Parts: sequence; C-alpha cells; structure tokens
Amino acid sequence: MNQPMRTIALTSGKGGTGKTCVAANLGIALAAQGHRVVVFDADLQLANLDVALGIKAPYGLQHVVNEERSLRDILCPGPGNIRVVTGGSAIPALMSAGPKRMGTFLRQIEDLAHDTDFLLFDTGAGLDSRVFTFVGFAQQAILVTTPDPTSVTDAYATVKVATRRAPATEFGLLVNMVSEMKDANGVHAALARVCESYLGVTLPLLGYLHADDEVAAATRKRQCFVLTAPRSRAAREMNALAISLANGQFQPMLRMA
Repeated sequence: MNQPMRTIALTSGKGGTGKTCVAANLGIALAAQGHRVVVFDADLQLANLDVALGIKAPYGLQHVVNEERSLRDILCPGPGNIRVVTGGSAIPALMSAGPKRMGTFLRQIEDLAHDTDFLLFDTGAGLDSRVFTFVGFAQQAILVTTPDPTSVTDAYATVKVATRRAPATEFGLLVNMVSEMKDANGVHAALARVCESYLGVTLPLLGYLHADDEVAAATRKRQCFVLTAPRSRAAREMNALAISLANGQFQPMLRMA
C-alpha cells in the first residue's frame, strides 16, 4: 500500500538563501530514490522554479486560477523524473483570493495525493500571508537560511509568525552556503535557543549544504547540481537530506555524508 502524500514547504525569511535551488534539487534527489515527486512553485510574486529547472511549461498556475485548466492538467515533466507546477509572477487573482477560493484551490492540491509521494512547495520568501497559506497546508516546513546574520534574523521572524499562522506545521532547519560544518552548528544553536526560549518551538537541524563552485556553475546553466555534479559535496549532502526525509519524521542530521 502506498504511503500518504507528504507535503513539505521550503521557505525562508528573505531572498537569496538558495531556497528554489534547494527545492529543485531535493525533488530530484527524492525521485532518484523511487519516490513520485511534484515540485510546486508557490512563490506568487517572483515565480522562477521553471528557470532553475531549465524548463518551459505550456501552462502554469495562472491557468488554474483563471479556471482554464485544472491543477493536474498543468503538471509538467521536469528533469530527474519529477513533475512540476510552474507559477506565474504576481497572480492577482490568487494573491487576493478569499478563503472560499483558496479552499477550492487547495482541494485541487489534495487531488494529487493518489499518485504523489512527496509534494514540495517552493514558497515565496518573507512574511506575506500567502506564504503562510502554503506553509500551513504543508505537514512539514524546511526553513532555509544562510549564515548571514540578516538571513538568520529573518529566519527567526518566519518561525515566530508561523507559530500563529501555521501552528500545526513542523519546522526543521537547513543551513545553506556554509564554509564549514561549525558554521551550520553555530547558526542552528543560536536559532534553536531563541525559538525554544521565546516561542516554545523545537527546531531540529536537518542538514547543511556547503558553498560549492559546482552548484554555482549548474545554477548559471539552469541545471540541477544533483544531476550535473552527482559526486560533489553539495550533491552528497542533498542526497543525505533526501534519505533522511524519506525515512520518516524530521530528524536532526548533524553529520552529513
């Protein structure tokens, strides 16, 4: 019997953390393990998942919002055997949609469950209410930050707002673009301490990704580094994260492959 669909949101407190790159490569890493994966561009202001994946979809989210296509109709094949829901920047109808219309839209997402193992939402960055609509719909959320102090501060703000707007969603931390493992551990220690002290929230460290020239090279070419540089340090770390997620609940991974 197939397991229920896992819904995971990838979010961040600010732009520039590499969140979309993480979402794309994590989806491919999960698919490589035999899971059926849909990566959903849920950034309603600056949708760019299609650019990161190097694909051009004939239909996107705006066609669903305009009731021209169903969500299943617009699923587009992506690299590494994933399926993709591409977005459309600044979709006014969805950004301003009320609870009833959003409810209809979210029910279409639930319809993907019978042939999807993992649904990954690549949300927008920041504290916009639509970000938390998708975070709240997800069972779990991966908070992507870098060691940059402003990124860490904004990551805390994201968790703080999420405790009110998406209290049922379980958060875990991924520290991106680190130079050394101690950078990730330092960021996690600081964030976990304030989240526990001031919010009563446990924030496990799911993993970290080293800054890697091969990641940058793949990104410039609109490719995914888990495919173009599978032996790179970042690809090994991404695959370790995928294995951890596929094995069940969010568990700390303090030592990556």
